[in-house]
Amino acid sequence: MSDHSDTGAHAAPEIAQPWDPVVRLTHWSIAAAVIANGLLTKPGGTIHIWIGWAAMAVLALRLVWGLIGPAEARFASFLPDPRAAVSHLALLLRGRPREHSSHNPAGAIMAYALWACLAVVIGTGLVMTGGKSPITIAEEKTAVAAGDWSVLVTEGADGRHGDDEGLGDVAEEVHEVMANLMLLLALLHVAGVAVESRALGRNLVRGMVTGRRR
Repeated sequence: MSDHSDTGAHAAPEIAQPWDPVVRLTHWSIAAAVIANGLLTKPGGTIHIWIGWAAMAVLALRLVWGLIGPAEARFASFLPDPRAAVSHLALLLRGRPREHSSHNPAGAIMAYALWACLAVVIGTGLVMTGGKSPITIAEEKTAVAAGDWSVLVTEGADGRHGDDEGLGDVAEEVHEVMANLMLLLALLHVAGVAVESRALGRNLVRGMVTGRRR
């Protein structure tokens, strides 16, 4: 009587699930926000600001998840290590990258760099808008359209309006530089994923979509 158990060459490949739903949701949400606000929306527009606030909430969720989420999602699993990142890139160039249960060392540094850029972009955006919510800004624009310009008066009793303008100008410059840097890093990230997918012989993007890899 033959044994029909698949334990040899015909056994199904093992499927791991390294990326939980929260990691996947925050990853693609941040990617969509960066593309939308960097390339599609009008700077300072209502939609642009709404997306910025949504990105702030998503980033906060990802940072919290990095402390309490599953092992692969926690910061302890992919601490930034420049030496390890250089070693990984050297192996990748030779076509022999190593597998990692979480982000590889180069990917880890890229993740932290993108989060840092996003945090600065969000922070400077809040400075530029005076920390006002998208709802408040929309209401002010509606009032201005109706002819009520008083809502735009921001000068305080101490007369520091000029200082606020100077801070706003600096924030605007930093905002633009960091937003452009974030787009550049995103392009490098996409290129790195493509190269590593080819070297490993599997689609890394699919893994971030489905949460599963063979």
